[in-house]
Amino acid sequence: MVADFAWSALASVVMVTTTVLVHYEALRLISDQLIPRLRLHPRHEMVYVILAVFLAHTVEVWLFAVCFQLMVETGVGRFHGSLDGSFFDYLYFSVVSYTSLGLGDVYPSGGLRLVTGVEALCGLLMIGWSASFTYLCMERMWKAHTERKDLHRHR
Repeated sequence: MVADFAWSALASVVMVTTTVLVHYEALRLISDQLIPRLRLHPRHEMVYVILAVFLAHTVEVWLFAVCFQLMVETGVGRFHGSLDGSFFDYLYFSVVSYTSLGLGDVYPSGGLRLVTGVEALCGLLMIGWSASFTYLCMERMWKAHTERKDLHRHR
């Protein structure tokens, strides 16, 4: 039991660190590479920002799903409930946990419980970070959109 907790704590630290790094790099690439190179109407830029942020969350959810699979395969914990035994069970559970939806049709036991709680907290933080980032992008793009409108009016 102590060993399972130790492995779960280690997995939690690794997953939080990885998730934060993935998210940071994704947001940095969006702001430093994607937005400056697009040169699109602000409305279209915003769609790309949202899609890119969604992609970052998707990668993070998949990483947690891989972590869950590895933990089950090494015997640190198990899942119970409505399962078919495929990787998509881990992916489904990861999405439900990351978004804090927590449906309850699949539930963890053993060391997976700690990682599940950590994923929910991490997902909440990443979603909040994304909301803040999206707001800042929207604020900047809204100003650009307004300036563009003013330019066309004065012509």
